[in-house]
Amino acid sequence: MGKSLLIVESPTKVETLKKIIGKDFVVKASVGHIKDLPKKKLGVDVENNFNPEYITIRGKGKILNALKTAAKKADNIYLAPDPDREGEAIAHHICNEVSKITKGKIYRVMFNEITKKAVTEAIKHPTELNANKVNAQQARRILDRLVGYKISPILWKKVQRGLSAGRVQSVALRMICDREEEIKNFKSEEYWTITIDLEGSKEPEFQAKLFKVDGKKAEIGNEEQAQAIVKAVEKGEFVLEDIVKKERKRNPSAPFITSTLQQEASRKLNFSPKKTMMLAQRLYEGIALGKEGTVGLISYMRTDSTRLSDEAVGDIRRFIEDKYGKEYVPKAPNVYKSKKTAQEAHEAIRPTNIMLEPKAIKEYLEKDLYNLYELIWARTLSCQMVPAVLDTTQFDVKTDKYLFRANGSVIKFDGFMKVYVEDTDDEGAGMKSTEKILPDIKKGEVLMMKKVLPEQHFTQPPPRFTEAMLVKALEEKGIGRPSTYAAIISTIKDRDYIRNEDKRVVPTELGHLVSGLLVDNFPDIMTEEFTAQMEDQLDQIEEGKIEWVDTLKSFYGPFEKDLVEAEAKMKDIKSQVEETDEVCEKCNSPMIIKWGRFGKFMACSGYPECKNTKEIGGDNGESGKKVSEKVDDTCDKCGAQLVMKMGRFGKFLACSEYPECKFTKPISLGIKCPEPDCKGNISPRRTKKGRTFYGCSEYPNCKFTSWDKPVDEACPKCNNAYMVTKWKKNEGESIVCPGCGFKKSSDEAA
Repeated sequence: MGKSLLIVESPTKVETLKKIIGKDFVVKASVGHIKDLPKKKLGVDVENNFNPEYITIRGKGKILNALKTAAKKADNIYLAPDPDREGEAIAHHICNEVSKITKGKIYRVMFNEITKKAVTEAIKHPTELNANKVNAQQARRILDRLVGYKISPILWKKVQRGLSAGRVQSVALRMICDREEEIKNFKSEEYWTITIDLEGSKEPEFQAKLFKVDGKKAEIGNEEQAQAIVKAVEKGEFVLEDIVKKERKRNPSAPFITSTLQQEASRKLNFSPKKTMMLAQRLYEGIALGKEGTVGLISYMRTDSTRLSDEAVGDIRRFIEDKYGKEYVPKAPNVYKSKKTAQEAHEAIRPTNIMLEPKAIKEYLEKDLYNLYELIWARTLSCQMVPAVLDTTQFDVKTDKYLFRANGSVIKFDGFMKVYVEDTDDEGAGMKSTEKILPDIKKGEVLMMKKVLPEQHFTQPPPRFTEAMLVKALEEKGIGRPSTYAAIISTIKDRDYIRNEDKRVVPTELGHLVSGLLVDNFPDIMTEEFTAQMEDQLDQIEEGKIEWVDTLKSFYGPFEKDLVEAEAKMKDIKSQVEETDEVCEKCNSPMIIKWGRFGKFMACSGYPECKNTKEIGGDNGESGKKVSEKVDDTCDKCGAQLVMKMGRFGKFLACSEYPECKFTKPISLGIKCPEPDCKGNISPRRTKKGRTFYGCSEYPNCKFTSWDKPVDEACPKCNNAYMVTKWKKNEGESIVCPGCGFKKSSDEAA
């Protein structure tokens, strides 16, 4: 018998699979898709049932020829791209090409993990191509092509060339812009809390917060009301009116699916969704582990199912019993609910071998790969452990008509928390072994009031999205699917529609403009509801419940009408100019304000004869105010005076002799570098991906950096040279020491 041919997507898998399946197979990689719609035209015959015109992707000709050559010699051909819609489409296109030149049988095989058992089982039990999956992927591709290639030319005509609109990305951008408007329009309201320090017959002292007044929830709107309560309670007698003790259980989190992995990696490891998926792909495809060779460390990472195989659960339960003891293993395996749309044929993201502890293979993994593997390993292990048990105590302390409440808890049994605790979006959820322990005193005891602490607060606007929060919102609203979350965010970031600022996602001026135009002119499709409904229809195509052509027809009719109206009614930003009192220094023509890629700028009205341009000033883009104002500093290169300018990422300093001298530098925070013997100052900087960080002006001689904004204040606890600002939901901004963790409250910070 001749050899069989196994075709996968990624070349990284080839060596791993060769060692698993042996000499009877030739393993080749398609390196992703080999066919796609043409880039230079629509490639969809709208009049003929949306018939797509697929062509070989540029640069893939040699790969396709190599696959055909190998297919001619093979007795059997196994198509093994990834087990999702994209993988099915890749397998379909390869099948169409090789079926013309081979006499061998063509099979579809799918494995959820690259291990010897999973791969050999998949090859022993091959399946056929799933036409419904192929149609679902094709419908999504055509939908995205219709939206992108029909709307983008209108944006080119009305705003500027090079802009683009995406069916799902534009809705994600709208969510970000809507949140920014919500923050901008938010009206903060004052409120007060009153806390008392109390002492009983036994230690420790404890704090209680005003909970009710006259049996109703305490609401204190201003200082006058707060001070009236302070005066009333200062003279009162405090009695411990009630004690409520409960045993509370805290359950472990479900194993990772794509969205939760991206969220948790962002919170715990500071990874972008794109970076998380790139690293997860490498862990899935295989890592060289010394003498063991290349091993696939995790199961397939694009999934929305929380299911674990019976075999995996059995291995995990045995490992927990051996390492931690029987008391950490539940009587029956923990089972977690998946979303209705989840594909239960898939598994959750888990280690392929739970016995491979992260520390045992640390030497073979880069730092980021190790951290991500450790995160997946710990989450998977904890999901099959017993709940944590906490003893909670509630004290109700009363004086006159005022009821104060104190809550305390202590971990009675750590359970799953011995291994892993999930973070939240705005603060760590890790729990200390003790938390607000209350004294062992009896009901009815009279307590001594030591201090009354009235505190002023202001309601906070909803926070800007982090990338993790945005992924969570997309998933909750049914926008996109596991394979698309990272691509959605990276696409709108690459288009300069959003940027990262202090770990939060902020729309750019261009993003605001494009989003507003799309929402105004395509109100039917630029909504969360429509996008979610379309995702649901794609799922139904995959399930064989509806036809893909019918879905496209129902979409395209209303969309075509919107296109005609948008062509006529969309605001023509290109033609809009604002006159100014400025005169061009080169030709004396009036200067006008126009729109460019990085916002508004001033240009000579004599264009194209005169191409003089300059920045305009003010964050609100008011005409006539120059950003290029002189500052008290000189150029490090030529000694000329520096001026302040506005760029795509905000203000910066530049040499006034530009373009002869192109020296630039960021604007300093006015804080000296905390590194000893360094004479530099701290300035905000940006990574290549647009994320803000803070670094020393003496770089590369000094490499001090901080993700959090430094404050020119030494820590009163450990004398660290500086502190940093942090923001938390419902707390606002606080000042924290990066050395010892000492924190000032938001009021102290103010």
